Amino acid sequence: MADESSNPTSPRSRSSEPLAIAHGADIMPRDYAISLAAKGGTDRLLREPGTQGQQPMRGFEATYVDIVDYIVRITHRIWEEKDIGYIYDTYRHNAHVYDDFGLQYGRDKIVADTVHTINAFPDIRLFADEIIWAGDEDIGFHSSHRTVISGHNSGYSQYGAPTGRKVTLWCIANCVSLENEIFAEWVVYDTASLVHQLGFDLREMARELGNRQAAALDVSRSGEPERLHGQGKPRYLAAPASGFDVEEFVRRSFHNIWNRRCLREARCAYAPSLLFRGSTGRVLYGRGDYQAFVLSMLAMFPDAMLQIDDIYWMGNDEEGYKVSARWSLQGTHRGNGIYGAPSGRQVTMWGITQQEIQQGRVQKEWMLFNEFAVMQQIYRD
Repeated sequence: MADESSNPTSPRSRSSEPLAIAHGADIMPRDYAISLAAKGGTDRLLREPGTQGQQPMRGFEATYVDIVDYIVRITHRIWEEKDIGYIYDTYRHNAHVYDDFGLQYGRDKIVADTVHTINAFPDIRLFADEIIWAGDEDIGFHSSHRTVISGHNSGYSQYGAPTGRKVTLWCIANCVSLENEIFAEWVVYDTASLVHQLGFDLREMARELGNRQAAALDVSRSGEPERLHGQGKPRYLAAPASGFDVEEFVRRSFHNIWNRRCLREARCAYAPSLLFRGSTGRVLYGRGDYQAFVLSMLAMFPDAMLQIDDIYWMGNDEEGYKVSARWSLQGTHRGNGIYGAPSGRQVTMWGITQQEIQQGRVQKEWMLFNEFAVMQQIYRD
């Protein structure tokens, strides 16, 4: 029998490359029938997981009724019940995991990193706050899992000896799973907040770890972010004359605000009562605070160019939409701000933004990015 992975038309072959992701509106859930809220929250889901399948899940263990159930329960089993070996059953052998420290390749590396983290925080708890999903059993299920992590540092970590301190931080993990295996994951922890809560000097720790990474690489060369076409201007994306397309809305607002520098667009795209949660414990209220945050980033990285690398959503016009957008940004540290005097260093940052959209405006937003990694790039010697 031929190996299915060698057939370019097979579902496994189409979904095996984590960087080549294409979505169509037909794979987006049109309602919230399969959602964390519909299940009554994480605690109820874990106590009463259900037995009737809610969607086709070829190749998944029969115990899981849908993708939300799968993500919540494998997370709980691995991290809180400490069945770390279950990773061998739920991650592909060559899984790609991207985090603050770059690409973590292979299942064994995932196991080792999980052991390390649970050893550092033996009482770790992961509270699912939201799961946005899309996809199906043929192309794979895409899930964006927003979590609050809590625990006491009573074991050694990569940052040093145990501090005994309690930490609470946000995390968003975007996974792609097929036939009971996660084969690609992008996970962004609020690492800067974690280091700060542990009591370490954030800049010194970023410098120390940044130097370790720089020693293994030639990081002296950098190019130029291509935000402009030649000597032209970045185009302005106008809103459609009628109707609401959630993907068009998100792409347009990201581009006009971040690349075109039209911060006025925030007044159209965001609600006056906006609640924004960001990296390193940022909590902002209202459009004015959001505009100030964007301004501060653009002032530090005046040539910044942002692109959306992946986007999916669930919902409809009446009930609203929940969106997950994974993005990357390049820029050169040429302006003053929270990262200190300009270093001239080019940095690469990436993040995941989740939005709740009602009546054509963002009501809530969670934007986590690899801020500690950005600091490592800037503060290294």
